[in-house]
Amino acid sequence: MNFQNMTEPTPNDARPLDSDCVEQTGPWPFVTRRVYRLADPSRRIWSSRHHRKGLLVRDLSEIEQLGSILIRCLWLPGKLNWWIGIVFTIGSLLFALASVLSLSPSFAGKWSLDAEQINAIFFAGSIPFTTAAYLQLYQAANVSPFWPDGTSAGRRRSLIGWRPFDIGWLSAALQFVGTILFNFNTFDAMIPAINWFQQDLLIWVPNIVGSILFLASGHLAFIETCHSHWSWQPKSISWWVVFTGLLGCMGFMISALFAISFPTAHPAAITLSIGFTLLGAIGFLVSSLLMLPETVDANGMPYRPNIKNSHRIGD
Repeated sequence: MNFQNMTEPTPNDARPLDSDCVEQTGPWPFVTRRVYRLADPSRRIWSSRHHRKGLLVRDLSEIEQLGSILIRCLWLPGKLNWWIGIVFTIGSLLFALASVLSLSPSFAGKWSLDAEQINAIFFAGSIPFTTAAYLQLYQAANVSPFWPDGTSAGRRRSLIGWRPFDIGWLSAALQFVGTILFNFNTFDAMIPAINWFQQDLLIWVPNIVGSILFLASGHLAFIETCHSHWSWQPKSISWWVVFTGLLGCMGFMISALFAISFPTAHPAAITLSIGFTLLGAIGFLVSSLLMLPETVDANGMPYRPNIKNSHRIGD
């Protein structure tokens, strides 16, 4: 099933169309899927995530193409989605590495790494997260209008945009703000000799707020792809991207809950916090890696929108 790389019309883009919207679905109050009836009288489907990112709906049952897809997805520098996946992967790997080093002092000692240096790895990992999150926000802010008849229209480029009623933009915006808070959180963790109150104020507060924003972002991305608050789509790569990403967000959220500092805090709480940080990083790592094959079309080539490729019900 293919989707045209355009977006739904907004009031400012409205113009007469030789088509009718015969069905629309999505988790209230958002619309994430529409079906248009054309004059011929075939039908065309618009899907929020796939049109915003210019993606095909990848089915894991396409096993005969899996080898080609996995090879070609390793180098697609002309695709923004590919860069988003690569940069998120780098951030996830650094977070996972720092978590493993924190959980295994003996392993860290073999590399002569102390707690301050491990915290620096966490901070280094937060930079790719912010970079990739901004790329997603930029992508969501510059979606072109969707016209069921296949025509296209230009749009002025925007660095951030303001589309609070667009579920994709809202998800990206919340995630971007969350990553900035993680920048502060991980940087402040490198400050030496601070008391428990300063730790909570400088480290835990941005951590918990950033984690809440991440969880909200991951939930929006998930329901956008499901077109409902829950669905089970194990054959869809896009579903696995957002599902594993949501699991990663949940890991970070639980980690933040255990990370609060008290004078009488139990050492096991810190271990649990780091453990869930590791699980969160693994969730994001899997999600990021799945973005790479998601970017490849059915022929193993980067997807370039073409009206002939648009899915029509009844073809």
